[in-house]
Amino acid sequence: MDSTTQHYRTGGHEVVEDITRDATEFVAGRGDGLLHVFVPHATAGLAILETGAGSDEDLLAALAELLPADDRWRHRHGSRGHGRSHVMPALIAPYATIPVLAGHLTLGTWQSLCLVDLNVDNDVREVRFSFLAG
Repeated sequence: MDSTTQHYRTGGHEVVEDITRDATEFVAGRGDGLLHVFVPHATAGLAILETGAGSDEDLLAALAELLPADDRWRHRHGSRGHGRSHVMPALIAPYATIPVLAGHLTLGTWQSLCLVDLNVDNDVREVRFSFLAG
């Protein structure tokens, strides 16, 4: 298995960041196999969805409704509502696996691989890309 990490600056705001280009570049020319992507953070996740047509903003809005940034959370350090960021990975998993055929991701026409980060207290995220040859 071959593995590498990338770092992403997500800033001090909630974000759905498209990382498909980096995933595509990592698997290019590798033949058949699986790309496993993992975010080693307790407050970030990965989602496969359409971007650029409003779905990324819709995801953030849905998470804001499901996980409000208020004082209901028992996990209370950090900014107001920080505890919700620790619950989010149960809904938006910190991993994704994508089949790779002939060195190309097999994502659908409108699908993108995205880093989802609600934690405004940590502005740099690490993502591990691992390729398992088939």
